[in-house]
This record gives sequence, structure tokens and C-alpha cells, in this order.
Amino acid sequence: MFLCLALLTLLPATVSISPGVKVELTQKGIDYGRQLGIASIQSKLKSIRIPDMSGKTRVSPIGKVKYSLSGLQITEVGLPKSALDLVTGSGVRLSIGDAYLKLRGNWKVKYLKFIKDHGSFDLNVNGLTITTSLKIDSDDTGRPAVSTISCSASVGSVKIKFHGGASWLYNLFRNAISKALRKTLEKQICPLVGTAVSDLNPELKTMNVLAKVDQYAEIEYSMVSSPVISNTSLVLNLKGEFYNIGKHQEPPFTATDFSMPTEANNMMYMGISAFTVNSAAFVYTTAGILSLYITDDMIPKSSPFRLTTKSFGIFVPQVAKFPDLPMKLLVKAVKSPTVTFEPDNMTIQAAATVTAYAIQPNTTLSPLFVLSLESSVSGRVFVSGIKLAGEVTFHDAGTFHCDNFLSEPPQADRFPSTERLAKGYPLPMIGKMKLVSSQLHILKDYMLIGTDVQFMG
Repeated sequence: MFLCLALLTLLPATVSISPGVKVELTQKGIDYGRQLGIASIQSKLKSIRIPDMSGKTRVSPIGKVKYSLSGLQITEVGLPKSALDLVTGSGVRLSIGDAYLKLRGNWKVKYLKFIKDHGSFDLNVNGLTITTSLKIDSDDTGRPAVSTISCSASVGSVKIKFHGGASWLYNLFRNAISKALRKTLEKQICPLVGTAVSDLNPELKTMNVLAKVDQYAEIEYSMVSSPVISNTSLVLNLKGEFYNIGKHQEPPFTATDFSMPTEANNMMYMGISAFTVNSAAFVYTTAGILSLYITDDMIPKSSPFRLTTKSFGIFVPQVAKFPDLPMKLLVKAVKSPTVTFEPDNMTIQAAATVTAYAIQPNTTLSPLFVLSLESSVSGRVFVSGIKLAGEVTFHDAGTFHCDNFLSEPPQADRFPSTERLAKGYPLPMIGKMKLVSSQLHILKDYMLIGTDVQFMG
């Protein structure tokens, strides 16, 4: 139940934009959530406190009998049958059947004004059923809140076994006590279930609706529409958009809706669109950090070409007038890179300028020329813990009028942008959620992560 509630979040009144990220909870995930929820409810039921009870009943032929029950404690709770159902288009229904409670306490009686008796008793409550319907809302910060719409509880039978005292006596008022206990239990069960549900709210409020990525970027995971609920799964449509920290500027492109495939092997599936990744590229371009210096130590040692004015003079005669000096290249994006997803392939197209400098003996830089560069790289993405990480592989060094001036591309692992990819970006999470046995596949226009989950204690 917990996982189901954890993912049924943020229900705005209207649909505003297409999602960048989708999260689907399958029947396998729902069953796992039910197990967590039942464990919580079972713990709450063990905390039932039944106050001391007293009353009067008429017993023939001795007349009125005063009785009292005290020190009632629950010794065992069993919830052998339970179900968590998604109600198509609306919400969640939890049903518990054939549950039982075992209690122990003390009894006393007084009759004929002066005769007293006492002892202990064991109480078995069988055929306990609980049905509750749940409502999911969001607060004004875009975080989820859950409440109970309705709850009903009934007790099938109450059986008491008395110890000590005169058995003929307590057998006479057994039914009166059973009726009183049944009524008391039924009044307490639903409030305790409601408390168990309410206790989920502090956990739900840990959802990273706005997750910090690094000093430049954060990603928003608020929902853009109500969840799509069927009888076997639910799908959450999340915004999934990167922003510059403190400045939520929309990119010059919008998300395009995509359809998740029908999968059921894992508890949860996440679809991450190209829009989400491209919004990250827009943020980093806007922040002005998609630039880097390339120096000779980044060129593979096996390359016959070195980053010097002597080597470059072969392609650009004007450079040959300089003595044999080391060079430095400043590569700077002139527009936001574009990421595309095709089955089993992620490609990044980037346009940049390359400014070449000669490094003088006194370390000052002398500008040589500026080139326009169109570059294509392949990307590999993977799940690392609870983050999405990646790396890039260069197809070529670039395309411009002095084509292929490098026989081999610079080492990708030396690029600052690659280091940022390797650190990863946070996925939508709640509390101490852990992803287990995650797999990632690249499909048309989006990536699909299939994973099981665990909530750590």
C-alpha cells in the first residue's frame, strides 16, 4: 500500500502540459505496497487500548450482577487475507478479511450485594473485516497528502474463556460481555487504520518534487495531470524539466507525449523523454558552462598529430609563422545541444566555435583563428543507485573547413561535461526508496527504466 500511495501524488485540477517523465506502478509493485501497508496496519492494531469496562446485567435467579473487566491487552494480531485494489479512474481501496485478535485481561463480579468473585480471561476475536477507501491530494507546494474517505470494520465473533472463579456464574453473563467488547473494538479499529494512513504523509512529503542536481541546475517532478488509473496499474505524468537554480526559464521547445509499453515484469517503470534531457542541455547552455579547453595532454599519445603550431601549420599556413609553440583550443557551444533517442541509440548533436590560441613562453595566449564546429557524439546512459548517469563517445572531432585536423578525438573522460554526466541526475524518489535490479533501454524518443524497489527501514 505504501508504494502505491507514494506514487499516487499531486492531483492538479487540469492538464497543462505534456509530461517529460512517466512513472508506472504495475500489479507487482502494488502487491509490494500492500505488504508494507498491511505491516503498518498490523502494528497499529497491536496498539489498541481497550479501557476498563464495567456494567450490570440481570441473571436469573440471583438478580443483578455487577461485572468489571480490566487490564485488557492485545497479545496477537493476524491479517491473513488482504487486497489493495486500484479503482479505475478514481482511487485506492484496501480490504482486509478473516483477521483475528487475541486479548487477555482480568474480570470481577459482585452479586447479592456481598458475594464477590474474580479471575482472568482470554478473548479471541475472529472474522474481523476492514474496508477503507483512500483519497490522494496535493498540498500547495506540490507534495502529496493522503486521507481516508471511508472506513468500515466489523467483528464476526467474540469468544471468551474465563479462568478462576465459579464457571456457572460467568457463563451466565458471557454474552453480555462479548457484545460490549465487540462494540468497543469496532469503534477503535477504523480510527487506528486512519492513523496508519495519516502516518504515510510525512514519508510522502519527502518526494523530491524539486530536486537539486548541482550548483547550476534543478529538476522538477511535479505532476502535470491526474494519475491514469486502471485495475492493474497506475501511471503518473511528471513534468520532468530541468531549470537553472532560482530562475525557471522555459526552453524554446515543449514536451511531446509518449506512450509507455505494456510491461509487467518489474514493480515500476520510468519513461524519461528526450525533452527532459534536452531541457538539461538548455539549462547548462544558458548557464554558460558548456565550454572547455582542449590541450595537448588530452590528445591520445598514439596520435601523430600534436596540438602545436607546427602541426597546425600544415592545415592553416598562417599559423606556421609562429615558432613551434604549444596550443590550446577553447570549444564553446553556440546553441543548446540536441539529444535524440532511437532504439538502442542516443545521439547528441552540438554546434560550437573553436578558438585556437598559441601559448607563449610566458604563458600568455595569442589568438590564432576561430572555427565553426558541428559535432556528433553517442551517449550511453545507465542507472547508478537512485540516479541516472551517463557517458559520451565521440564519433569525430568535428566538421569544418580544415576537416579532421585531429586524427583521433580528445579523451572524453577529460571533459567537464562528461564528469557531470558521470555524477548522475536524481530520479523521482520518495523517502528511503532503493532501486533494485534496474535495467535501462533506449526506445524511440525516450528511455525506459524497469526496476524493482525497496523501502529501507
